[in-house]
Amino acid sequence: MKKKLCLISLGCDKNLVDSEMLLGHIYENTAYDYEFTDDESAADVIIINTCCFILDAKQESIDTILRAAEYKHSGILKELIVMGCLAERYKDEIISEIPEVDRIITIPEFEKKISLNPPEHRMISTGGWYAYLKIAEGCNKRCTYCIIPYLRGNYRSYPMDNLLSQARDLADAGVKELIIVAQETTVYGIDLYGRKMLPELLHELCKIEGFRWIRIMYTYPEEITDELISTIASEPKICHYIDMPIQHASDAILRRMGRLTSRADIENVIFRLRDAIPDIVIRTSLITGFPGETQEDHNTLKEFVDGFELERVGVFTYSPEDGTPAEKYKDQVSEDIKESRRDDLMSLQQEISTAFLDSLIGSELDVLIEGWLPDDGVAVGRTYMDAPSVDGMIFVKTRKRYDSGTFIKAKVTGSSEYDLIGEEI
Repeated sequence: MKKKLCLISLGCDKNLVDSEMLLGHIYENTAYDYEFTDDESAADVIIINTCCFILDAKQESIDTILRAAEYKHSGILKELIVMGCLAERYKDEIISEIPEVDRIITIPEFEKKISLNPPEHRMISTGGWYAYLKIAEGCNKRCTYCIIPYLRGNYRSYPMDNLLSQARDLADAGVKELIIVAQETTVYGIDLYGRKMLPELLHELCKIEGFRWIRIMYTYPEEITDELISTIASEPKICHYIDMPIQHASDAILRRMGRLTSRADIENVIFRLRDAIPDIVIRTSLITGFPGETQEDHNTLKEFVDGFELERVGVFTYSPEDGTPAEKYKDQVSEDIKESRRDDLMSLQQEISTAFLDSLIGSELDVLIEGWLPDDGVAVGRTYMDAPSVDGMIFVKTRKRYDSGTFIKAKVTGSSEYDLIGEEI
């Protein structure tokens, strides 16, 4: 009888790609004798791909490991394996404090085991109509709050031919939306080819039949070139959407964060994007309560958010991470102030989001269907303005039930704080 294996993937979409690669490797390798299950309590083997980017992610990873460890005592679980960022960072602590863990797979060990150049077969876990394409590993930036470069190493682009081969496989498998990810996508190719090659990669991806949307995530403002902006503007398959984490708008805080940009640089990029692509939707993430952040710094950030009215904004409180320069800064901000400033920004952004969505009423948009509410006769989907998991949805009254992965045209008839309401045209 085959052993039952359950893989739990936590954290970011880059982690998810690693998990999908591992599942594909196991599926294709006849040396393994597993069948897959989503039921942790029924699994003979559990693999947990962990995250430790911020405190909440770290706690979720620890809680998940401890929950799985209980199955060693009360269930049929025979083997518990932990991998990913938390495992890399706290290997010795996990081994000594959680004896139920049988094995740690470090990041270098995973990269040797799973060939990403070229990739093996991959098991898509996102439903099949969208998938992530991880184009690089590691990061050369040294933001003072971020542990990732110390865990994942320097930036390493994957060869373009291998990425295109993987993308063709995804298209052949029915993927309609391809989402480009890495710790940073904008410097893709500079280590392999001596220059930024993201625009060229995008042009080649757009030639692949099957993809309807190509979405770009994790772009750094200082690395966004006119060539990249022109590529987004000129290629019909590329969503007029960009994820550009800026973290702050106070020059003093940006310098302390080790960010290689200024408020003026960020504003310049926003102006260039909106000038070239009037309907572009910009997503960003912000950090409140970074060490040394004053009320004046917070007011500067709030003024920026209010003035530029970015369409999608996520706000996180600063999380001190062991081993990072910022963790040693003396002027740490209290949790109460961090949270108060986060709530202040999110309240403002809620007003901005509501006004933006209201402005879309009456417009006609392509919608990628992702679900169905049978009691209401309503399809649930996303527009080009919405990345999976992080942005809003559109609820569309339709004439019939559509399969997930289907595109329909909808007219926007209403909105809420973060979601749209529409009807099929």
